[in-house]
Amino acid sequence: MSLAKLGAGFVAPNPMVGAVIVFEGNIIGEGWHQKFGEAHAEVNCLASVKEEDRPKISKSVLYVSLEPCNHYGKTPPCTKLILQHKIPKVVIACTDPYEKVNGSGIMKLKNAGVDVRTGILENEAIKLNKRFFTFQEKKRPYIILKWAQTADGKVAFNANSNKRLLISNAFSNRLVHRWRSEEAAILVGTATALLDNPSLTNRLWTGPSPIRVILDLSLRLPKDLKVFDAAAKTIIINSKKEIQEKNLCYCKIEEKDNVAEGIVKVLYQQQIQSVIVEGGVQLLQTFIDAGLWDEARVVTNQSLTINGGLKAPQIPQAILQNHEKLGSDSIQYFSNK
Repeated sequence: MSLAKLGAGFVAPNPMVGAVIVFEGNIIGEGWHQKFGEAHAEVNCLASVKEEDRPKISKSVLYVSLEPCNHYGKTPPCTKLILQHKIPKVVIACTDPYEKVNGSGIMKLKNAGVDVRTGILENEAIKLNKRFFTFQEKKRPYIILKWAQTADGKVAFNANSNKRLLISNAFSNRLVHRWRSEEAAILVGTATALLDNPSLTNRLWTGPSPIRVILDLSLRLPKDLKVFDAAAKTIIINSKKEIQEKNLCYCKIEEKDNVAEGIVKVLYQQQIQSVIVEGGVQLLQTFIDAGLWDEARVVTNQSLTINGGLKAPQIPQAILQNHEKLGSDSIQYFSNK
């Protein structure tokens, strides 16, 4: 599982997977799925075995954090590779919910006489790939809500102010960029794009930038905003047109539909496995009211208060899972009931 995590931000919409091969209690090979479209964990694991240790493979145990695939996709099936190497025992943490696998990999190995054990640290393995499991089982991306607020629960000056309120500190800002590198997409509403003119890219952390998603139902945002540059693929969700213009993808939803549900439907169609929603208040509250969210991450500057201002979103059904402090900022992590 530690190996699998090394693929975070690089393998979606595939799951993160790690593999280790062990001969008589000693690791002789290890690997993980490193990039979407490239070799799977099992392939990299077996390729890492030294030449002098390769005769041991047929007498070893292969540990995999997710069921080996049993179909031809961008790469050949891993079950075929396992059988070719005559690996006698495979230990699997959890079943792959993807419809082209979903138990068929386990069955293939068992029918070929391989000793297969499943359900080892199953809950931990599912949690590791919660984005993938949500996408496969709920037919929607894993949704993370994020905002920064003052000590008195405000996210901005009053609604008529064009002045930006800087809330979180440098430590929290860097953490937010790490979060961005771990998700497939980042979403903001029209007002946030217009007033803040954010880049929505990952600049303060290593790793890729997420796909930018902008809600602009009336297509009123000016094209000189940073989100329309060529820095990252950008999806504009609107009610006017559906067209691809270079790296700008205009996706149409019906205004009469529930906006949150319309956005989620588009993201699923675009094969986006996870999204972090960074504002504004109205958009965040729309997802909360629709019950379409999995996590909320709230950064609170404990040393900053303002008179009046725009109130932060309210999440009455949330469960507080964790809390940490970064200088003047405290961060609370919530999950949806």
